[in-house]
Amino acid sequence: MTEKFTDYLSDNAREASISHLNTSLATGIQLQLALKQAHWNIKGPSFIGIHELLDEVRARMDGHVDTIAERIVILGGTADGTVEGVKKNGKLEAYPADAVHQDTHVDELKKRMVEFVSLAHEGIKEAGDAGDEETADLYTAVSRGVSKDAWFIGAHHTSAKK
Repeated sequence: MTEKFTDYLSDNAREASISHLNTSLATGIQLQLALKQAHWNIKGPSFIGIHELLDEVRARMDGHVDTIAERIVILGGTADGTVEGVKKNGKLEAYPADAVHQDTHVDELKKRMVEFVSLAHEGIKEAGDAGDEETADLYTAVSRGVSKDAWFIGAHHTSAKK
């Protein structure tokens, strides 16, 4: 571990949080990339609304990923946002490169966002159990934000209009 700024936590608590946070970091980067892939390629009756929404969601996701990475460093770890680290630690399946229709993108993004929120909930429990309440709180805020964005995106599915 490198320099830490959390003397109030045990080494075990820091190590547990760093490990889970690095998994969340890699998975968050996968989600960032999926959002951009959809943004660039989406087509359908709500194109411009979703296209612009995805930029806003991506910006918020950028903030979540940055907060996660910074917490890793605060705890004395190394934030692994490398391509290799994302491939090794990310939990999301590959985004379909051939997706075009808005319903496909909405489904694929919503699924990944819900998976990311589940990972955040694991982090809430793990960090809380280890005594790292600040990391648990970070995960609560991330979960709340990504859940809301999943709703914003999911509401654009054309079947939602029936």
